Parts: sequence; structure tokens; C-alpha cells
Amino acid sequence: MTALTEDLTRELHELYKHLHAHPELSMQEHATAELIEQRLQALGYRTTRCGGTGVVGVLENGDGPVVGFRADTDGLPVAEQTGLAYASGARGTLADGSDVPVMHACGHDTHITAAIGAATLLVESREQWSGTVVLVFQPGEETAAGAVAMLEDGLWDKVPRPEVMYAQHVSNDLTGTIRLSSGPAMAVADSWEVTVHGTGGHASRPSDTIDPVLLAAHMVVRLQGVVSREVPAQSPAVVSVATFHAGLKENIIPAEAVFTINVRTLDQTVRENVLTAIRRILSAEAAASGAPEPEVRELYTFPLLTNDPAETEHVTGVLTRALGADRVSARPAQMGSEDFGALPDALRIPGVYWFFGGTPQEVIDSPDPTPANHSPFFAPVLEPTLSTAVTAAYEVIRSRLG
Repeated sequence: MTALTEDLTRELHELYKHLHAHPELSMQEHATAELIEQRLQALGYRTTRCGGTGVVGVLENGDGPVVGFRADTDGLPVAEQTGLAYASGARGTLADGSDVPVMHACGHDTHITAAIGAATLLVESREQWSGTVVLVFQPGEETAAGAVAMLEDGLWDKVPRPEVMYAQHVSNDLTGTIRLSSGPAMAVADSWEVTVHGTGGHASRPSDTIDPVLLAAHMVVRLQGVVSREVPAQSPAVVSVATFHAGLKENIIPAEAVFTINVRTLDQTVRENVLTAIRRILSAEAAASGAPEPEVRELYTFPLLTNDPAETEHVTGVLTRALGADRVSARPAQMGSEDFGALPDALRIPGVYWFFGGTPQEVIDSPDPTPANHSPFFAPVLEPTLSTAVTAAYEVIRSRLG
């Protein structure tokens, strides 16, 4: 493993604790962006703002390849329950005006810290390599807004265009380990908001109404049959309804109900078939109740994240040599989603995305469920999580420089 000095390790720990205690919601990462800029500029990187709260650091060091690396920066509307001394007490405001707690429940604070650590090592070793490093600190990954915002703001016209791009993500796997997929790595995610219209009235006279709660409930139940009855068993797919809102009082049948659907697929044909089936069910259930056609609003889509097979083989070799064969292994495709792939896809260059573990063995061995990303209890242990992530980022970037 790349040796980190005691001073750098201590500095990175303090940076991580600060970031963890001060998370910001997607596309609102203003203080985070300022801190990243300050750190990069102090190291000698040329910085550029892009996509609102996105920051790009460029380090040019003579002729050679251009290598890109992305770290995401946003937190989540989650109330932290880790009990850490540096736990977040931050609050933020969602787009609908809701005041919410904010936590780095997906570990993006580790991603920022590891990228800053790798940026430091690249500066310290610049006499040993030549080329250009492009570090992309991307906002809004959790809402699929960040990568698109940076691309629409002309990211690849503002900074040198990489020949290859990398990214990494913390997981609840064993700390000190790396896992990565070759080919499809993370799913396409489609999220819809469905507004079901009915006719409101008094709860004592439901015959005078078209009850949108009952109608929407039938839709939700029927949707659970799409994957089990319309998707081949060999094809992964997930359909989830995670929010459902209707009415204000128990004796008033409301005029509408609203719920959201989240769909995950790894194959474009399966995706199209699932989305078609969902629309068919929504329309048919409304017709069966004599209700108007429901309104469907597409909230966002995460693209399919595919690791270039040849580049994945190269990265696997680099990480195996740097960390040891017992700490690097293959990972099956995940049904979680990521917008990183949009960045290399826009340039039609290879990209690779890997996971580094953040959970100690004793927590994994505990009879209690191991806290995972998006949990209020998710708290990656500092070491060897951070040193592993810094080493992985640095060694992979360095392997492609002249």
C-alpha cells in the first residue's frame, strides 16, 4: 500500500471529520465546494467551477496522458444516529421548502477526502510522472442532477478532456478491501411521481366519490406483479413504491393521491418492458375505477453504469499489486445507481468505478444487520478505510500517467 505520512493521515482525518459534520444537500454544496477549492489551490491545482457547486481541479505536469477522476460531494436528508463525536447536526431545505436533517449517509465525505489525499500524493510525486490530472468534484449525485449539470455547463470545454475516467464509492464491505465489476456495474434507475385523480367527498358516502386512495392502493399492489410475472427470472429488475400521500382528514375522501415509483434494471429491453407494463397498469386501474387517466411525472433517470472490460482488467491488476490479491475481488452488478457514467460516456472514453469497504470485521460478525449506505447508522471506520481509498485513487490515476 502507498505509504501515507503521519502528517497527511492526520490532516485527512480532520478533513473527513469536518466534512462529515457539515454535509449539504444535493446541488446546495456551497461551503463544501469552497473548501475543496481552497484545498486544491493550496496544492497548486488550477480550479474551475462548473455546474453550480461542482469543482474541477487540473494539475498539468508536462506532456502525457490526461486522466480523470470523479468524487461526489452531496449529503442526504437523513437524521444521523451514529453517536459519533463528529456526527452531523446540520439541517437543510429541500426543493419543496421542507426543513430536513442532513447527513453524509452515503459516505461522500470519504470520497472527497480520498480524492484530496490522492491529489496531495500526485503533487508530491510529480517528478515521477508526466501528463495532466483532472479531478472532478461533482455535486448532486443523489438526485442524478450533478453530472448532467456539469455537462450542460460545458465541463469538457472548460478543462482538458481525459482519455480515461475513474471513480470509487465506499460500501459496507470489510474495510481495507476493494470490489469491482466488469461490464454492467450499476443499474439504470427511473423514478416517477404518479398523481391519481378521483372525486372527493364525505367518508360516510363513498358511493358519491371515486376514492383515489383505494384506486392508488390497487395500483401499488398490482405493480408488485410486474417483476414476478412479466420479467424473466434471469433478468434483474426492481419496482418499488416508497412514498404515498393522500388526504388531510380521516372523514374526508380526498380528490387525489400521489405516490412515487422507483425502477431498477440492467438491460435496456427489460427496462422498456417494465416501464410499459407500469403505464399499462396505471391506466387500466384508473379505467376500472372510472377515474381519469393518472398523471405521470418523470423525476429523474440514472444511466446504466458500465465498466470498460479492458480497463477494468488493468485497474484490477493495479489494485492487486498495490493492496494485495486477498484484498481485491470481483463484485456482481448492483441494483443501486450512479450518474458517474455520464461523464466518460459524453466523451466516449472508458470508465471504471469500484467500491472500497468501510466496515470493521467485528461489526460484520455482529448478529445485528450491518449498517449500509443511506442508513442513519452508516459510519465508515476511519482506518484502513481512508488510506485504502487514497491508495486506490492515487495508484490507479498514477498508472495511466507517463
